[in-house]
Amino acid sequence: MDAVHLLATTLGLGFAAGLRLYSTVLGLGLAIRFGFLRLPETLHGLEVLAHPAVLIAAGVAFAAEFVGDKIPWVDSVWDSVHTIIRPIGAVVLAATAFADLDPVVRLVLVILCGGVALSSHATKAATRLAVNHSPEPFSNVALSLMGDAAAPFMVWLTTSHPMIALVLVLGFLVMFAWLARRIWRLLRGGFERLRRWSMA
Repeated sequence: MDAVHLLATTLGLGFAAGLRLYSTVLGLGLAIRFGFLRLPETLHGLEVLAHPAVLIAAGVAFAAEFVGDKIPWVDSVWDSVHTIIRPIGAVVLAATAFADLDPVVRLVLVILCGGVALSSHATKAATRLAVNHSPEPFSNVALSLMGDAAAPFMVWLTTSHPMIALVLVLGFLVMFAWLARRIWRLLRGGFERLRRWSMA
């Protein structure tokens, strides 16, 4: 796998994990276990995702996230907790995937994967915070279903068409850089309101 494909895989997995960590792990694990995904030698470390214990843990967490993400404000509480968990999960995923690479290269890829995961998570969380102020529940559920579809689609795209995934993620990162100040301001205000609400 050349450097560009490694970068595409790193950014694609980071983006998917930032949206839905558990469905990313579960989807990869199931695809590997049932032979839908043949890993290149460079990524053979991901075979651990097909272990039954990993699949069960990811499946339970995925089910909890699937339900909670459909409930206004519960989704934002979940996102606030996962502001740490999703990027760290992406870092662990990248470290596992690239375990056999040169340590310097692996460290660079791990940092990139975690950074992209934080960016996609922040964008997703800020969008859901904004939508939660709407009195109707349908837009919240629609966005949640879009997220449910986007993560496995991104995993598939990353493993099947890495160059397309790379272009999409780079486009997202440009947009994120442009909107970063607004996203962080919205997140900070929303999480502060959640904190006051939980203490009331």
